[in-house]
Amino acid sequence: MKIGFTTSFPVEVVFAAGHIPIDMNNIFVTGNASSYVEKAEFEGYPRNICSWIKGMYSVALSANLDAVIGVVEGDCSNTHSLMSSLIDQGIEVFSFSFPHDKDRKKLKAEINKLERLFKVEHVQVLNVKHRLDKIRKKLVLLDKLTFEENKVTGAENHQWLVNSSDFNSDPDDYEKRLDEFISEVKKRTPFVSKFRFGFLGVPPIITDLYDFLFEKNVNIVYNEIQRQFSMPSLKADLTDQYLEYTYPYSIIDRLHDIQVQIKKRQLNAVISYSQSFCHRQIDNILIKKYLDIPVLTIEGDQPGKLDARTKLRIESFLDMLRY
Repeated sequence: MKIGFTTSFPVEVVFAAGHIPIDMNNIFVTGNASSYVEKAEFEGYPRNICSWIKGMYSVALSANLDAVIGVVEGDCSNTHSLMSSLIDQGIEVFSFSFPHDKDRKKLKAEINKLERLFKVEHVQVLNVKHRLDKIRKKLVLLDKLTFEENKVTGAENHQWLVNSSDFNSDPDDYEKRLDEFISEVKKRTPFVSKFRFGFLGVPPIITDLYDFLFEKNVNIVYNEIQRQFSMPSLKADLTDQYLEYTYPYSIIDRLHDIQVQIKKRQLNAVISYSQSFCHRQIDNILIKKYLDIPVLTIEGDQPGKLDARTKLRIESFLDMLRY
């Protein structure tokens, strides 16, 4: 069975059950994203709803999925209505929740519920976790090659880490290609860039953001949420691993990790990205309040390339840093 999902969750359970997990976000943004949005709007989805929700709706209808797992707590509140829309279209849906208070017993109960749903034993899930953690350790190495050795671009780092949410539905093939990539980049001459930036927030819907920054002598050496998708804490216990995963919890949890990484990676500044009509835009208030390096906020709406206004804002921000 092909099981779509709306954001990272304990994917080990789906793999353990012998099914194929598919991160619908990745299909949306790597396909004809604009057409997915248009299709949802034609079906009646409002203009002032996040493009990611509209994209996932269309993906769910076109990707021949057998079921969809919606993360209804710890991600987007619009997921509740998305699930109702998919039920109306005859798609089987299941829910998963990350408890806002980070209660360990509640999270463990959610994972156990998922295991019962897919009829797998916890030991089977842990065996899969052990397998996936071998790949995740290699992603930690890739991340170090990004910020310690300057041999991986921000765009490449983004691409590999964001796809670790489902390992492109095939961990063996993903690992093989990752091994080849790491072997290749180790031979590179380190990049020289004037600025070392961090990228905070959800992966961007803007297709050429990293390339534009690289052209402006900026390399992104910290992709916050993409790194979280790769589960870099590598906890032995499954519940502990998903408690360490900062994305579904509060901005306070995220800020602790961000502040550590700013120092570790010697960042000059960060870009804080959010999607139009997203509640996470409010988080920028605290990001600006508690980070002690310059912050540029960027908002994405429709999928596509950088608009002229955003390019100008980035260039002005870089001018400020130079002087």
